[in-house]
Formats: sequence, structure tokens, C-alpha cells
Amino acid sequence: MNREEHEVAILGAPQNTGPVMSTVVNIQTETVMPDHIVWSLFNALFLNPCCLGFVAFAYSVKSRDRKMVRDRIGAQSYASTAKCLNIWALVLGLLSIIILIIIFATGSLMVSHLPYDIMKSQKGHY
Repeated sequence: MNREEHEVAILGAPQNTGPVMSTVVNIQTETVMPDHIVWSLFNALFLNPCCLGFVAFAYSVKSRDRKMVRDRIGAQSYASTAKCLNIWALVLGLLSIIILIIIFATGSLMVSHLPYDIMKSQKGHY
């Protein structure tokens, strides 16, 4: 006989013979609704064409505020707007970076040919 069985045998049956009462607690699971605040902060700091990243950050904060007061529809609306603005800020920012890289790359090719063109034009004048 192990220790628990021995203690039960000594104590005997439970003394309370009344009805067993139970309590049920319903816990509502909160659905995760993204507010895109980190993405908006990144776009506001790094990719901010036409201030789209900053506006997206403002909508993300509004979405988080709506979540805190449990207004799901308002939070979802603000989050959707923030997501759309973040997409546009990301696309326009990346296109701007790509265009600048192309301009600098072709500009550096032009500059590297400049001394050759100057020498060529000076030979013609002498």
C-alpha cells in the first residue's frame, strides 16, 4: 500500500454528503487582430515617400486605441487602412531606391567616360 492509499484508508470517506457544487467560468478567447504598428514605424522611419509611413503609423495607433476599448469594427477599419498605406509606402519607397541606384550607376558610367571624351575633343582642336 503506497502512502496516498494509506492516508485515504486512515481518513475514510469524505464527511460531506451534500450535493457537489461546481462553478463554470467562461473565458472569451480574444482574437488576434494585427494593428501593423511595427511595420508602420519602420515605414515612417525609413521608407516615407509623401509621408505615407507617418500616416500609416497614425492609423496603426488609432487601431490599437480602438482595440483597447474593444471596438473591433473600428480597430479593423483603421488596421485595414494602415495596411494599405504601408503597402503603398513600401512599394513607392523601394521603387525610389531602385531608381536612385539606377541613376547613380548610369551617372557613374557617364563620369568615368568623361575624361576620355574631354581628351578626344581636345585632340580635335589642336
